[in-house]
Amino acid sequence: MGVNVTSIKTSSNGAWQGDNPLDFAFPLLIVQTTLILVLSRFLAFLLKPLRQPKVIAEIVGGILLGPSAFGRNKDYLHRIFPSWSMPILETVASIGLLFFLFLVGLELDLSSIRRTGKRAFGIALSGISLPFICGIGVAFVIRKTVEGADKVGFGQFLVFMGVALSITAFPVLARILAELKLLTTQLGEIAMAAAAFNDVAAWILLALAVALAGDGLGEQKSPLISVWVLLSGVAFVVFMMVVIRPAMKWVALRCSPERDVIDEAYICLTLAGVMVSGFMTDLIGIHSIFGAFIFGLTIPKEGEFAERLIERTEDFVSGLLLPLYFASSGLKTDVAKISGGRAWGLLMLVISTACAGKIVGTFAVALMFRMAVRESLALGVLMNTKGLVELIVLNIGKEKQVLNDEVFAILILMALVTTFITTPTVMAIYKPARGSSALTHRKLRDLTNTDESKQELRILACLHGLGNVPSIITLIESTRSTKKSQLKLFIMHLVELTERSSSIIMVHRARRNGLPFINRLRRGVWHDRVTGAFQAYSQLGRVSVRPTTAISALSTIHEDICHVAETKRVTMIVLPFHKQQWRGEGDEQTVENVGHGWRLVNQRVLKNAPCSVAVLVDRGFGNGAQTPRPTATTTAQSVCILFFGGADDREALELCGRMAEHPAVKVTVATFVENEGSERNGVLLRPSASKSNEKNYSFCTAKLNPVKEKASPFNYFYYIVLTYVGSPEGPRDSKIKTYLSTELDEAVIAEFKSKWDGMVEYTEKTASNIIDDVLGLGQCGDYDLIVVGKGRFPSPMVAKLADHQVEHPELGPVGDLLASSSHRVLSSVLVIQQHDPTHTEETPATKVAQDDDDKLKGEVTSGVGEISKVV
Repeated sequence: MGVNVTSIKTSSNGAWQGDNPLDFAFPLLIVQTTLILVLSRFLAFLLKPLRQPKVIAEIVGGILLGPSAFGRNKDYLHRIFPSWSMPILETVASIGLLFFLFLVGLELDLSSIRRTGKRAFGIALSGISLPFICGIGVAFVIRKTVEGADKVGFGQFLVFMGVALSITAFPVLARILAELKLLTTQLGEIAMAAAAFNDVAAWILLALAVALAGDGLGEQKSPLISVWVLLSGVAFVVFMMVVIRPAMKWVALRCSPERDVIDEAYICLTLAGVMVSGFMTDLIGIHSIFGAFIFGLTIPKEGEFAERLIERTEDFVSGLLLPLYFASSGLKTDVAKISGGRAWGLLMLVISTACAGKIVGTFAVALMFRMAVRESLALGVLMNTKGLVELIVLNIGKEKQVLNDEVFAILILMALVTTFITTPTVMAIYKPARGSSALTHRKLRDLTNTDESKQELRILACLHGLGNVPSIITLIESTRSTKKSQLKLFIMHLVELTERSSSIIMVHRARRNGLPFINRLRRGVWHDRVTGAFQAYSQLGRVSVRPTTAISALSTIHEDICHVAETKRVTMIVLPFHKQQWRGEGDEQTVENVGHGWRLVNQRVLKNAPCSVAVLVDRGFGNGAQTPRPTATTTAQSVCILFFGGADDREALELCGRMAEHPAVKVTVATFVENEGSERNGVLLRPSASKSNEKNYSFCTAKLNPVKEKASPFNYFYYIVLTYVGSPEGPRDSKIKTYLSTELDEAVIAEFKSKWDGMVEYTEKTASNIIDDVLGLGQCGDYDLIVVGKGRFPSPMVAKLADHQVEHPELGPVGDLLASSSHRVLSSVLVIQQHDPTHTEETPATKVAQDDDDKLKGEVTSGVGEISKVV
């Protein structure tokens, strides 16, 4: 039934007054938007393990909602997506598209294109020309095969087909490269520059195609009209670059970081400029999105202004409006139009031609530039990525009636298939050589046992944001030895890779250092402030500072951290805790949580790190007190180490030894010992029945060498040895029996006392109530920082905490106790895990129940003679 558009109302009077909201424009738009977002997000979740870009899910979602799947039910289609509502949906989607193309222009740094030189230009030229020629060939076949295709003007159809097959999607390619960790490699840089060239050429060809298409089918136009359209487009671009670009540069300078606030008038003026630019190109006869794209190019990429623009627009545009555009493309796609062997044969022809043209053209020229065969082939596959511009071309072609329903469906499926195969194909054919690093010191103990005058302490400190800077500087300065040994500090800014432009725009300032990029003078507000702080700090003494940036998904960013630690021969990684706590008025504490995802990042680094790891729980360390200075006459920082015994505590003691060298740091060592009357048979642990790392602390199950640990088999309380207890008939109940060597711990303490005699304060605590004793030290406020070991090989005192309520198991029992915000601990906490490749296996454990204790004690005692064989 036809609908009079002029009779359509915006909103209803409500169901109680007899109105159906789905008969009114705005309520129906809400339903359509919600349905599209829910389905596209669900599909994106399903496709995430395949590392597919979000655009795939959004197009497939539109296809499922349209006549190809759900739309086969005519009642549903006429109720949810009636024909009268489509112009409204597409209008709202076009607004999102307009601003998204503005963001794409912001991403596209023209200076980075110029830096790549002839190689990227040659690859881009071949990657456009050969597929364009192949597209013209396919156009001849389609015009003779598909009914109605020959009714369109010959030139219009050829240009649209050539552009459709020759485009590379710059935004989609950037995210695929980042997902594959190729973004800052030489291959990634060439691919991005070539795609940028390709993007610019695609817009020029698109403007030509729109100019030739006119108003639709069967229109006869004078060729002079197309010439005038193109000349007007060139004049528009020149005007934007010559007049508007300097004006926007002036605006950006007015919004520089030196000024405390950015005038909202400049933001509003810029957003209005996007709309005006779109209107001007539409007035000329070129699609309005071309104007928005060019206006985005005029915005300076450096400084706070561009970042503020991105913050204001990208979440709303990319998260809400843009999916509507992709879905509307799918809604217009009817796969049923591709019926019969002839049509499916055409689809295979178009897909194979598009892939062959792009891959062969790029591959051949890349070989001419002496790139490796695998790199050249991977580059060809990457350049075959389709996406946004492809869909824009196809939608404009359908709107101008250059492409009929069947050809449109064929080309949409071609774009889907070519983009879908990009990631798995590149992963299969190209594995970038990371190289193997030289042998390096993995822990502080090894570094101390060598000639210090020839060794350099290397630390990798990770940051989430500016809030981590004071605590990191204070910690690093506290550990800086005043002796001859040098300290080299790598600062890594961790950036989560998302669909947002702000996480990709940083790529254009990268150097060719692989994964991730190391950059000395990269511009940008965050980087300028952080670099300034650390460069000023480096002037204090023998500290070399190198800023780095890692852009990855949270699920894989730990690989970047471990890779840099490996290649840069780092001795210790410092990670910020995912919660930052500080005192407010009175006893109240404010907690800032950066998210559970960053907590998982820390857990993965602790598990896979090639060196020792320290997790810093910051409660204002470096904010309230003055940063330590080597010339200070009074103590600026007070540090306390809690020593229970074990490898992690020994590494923490080693770090505090370096702090003791600093004249502005006062170090206190608190050693915990058992009551004299307590039994020396330790605490029995068993593997947790839940096997959950979130509900139980994990302890190491490695077998120890008594000779290496300087202990006899009869000098054990507990160390962890995995055994099995149970009858042959029934299931074997695996228990963890732990034995702790004290001889090495005592030797390390004695060595520490002799080395730092008179410089360190010592206190010995009898562990009557370990929880109260530990919390008492944290709550007293006497210490700025408390250093503890993670306790993977727990002493009997620490093992007793195995059944304590777990909040942050990755910090170990003592670290978790001090990190909990509910305990009102005032001191910052540093949890140390010593690196040992033989101690990587850990098992969640719980204490053995009291009624099982006596029975197992006999088994442990009788097994003492076999311990030397087992361990």
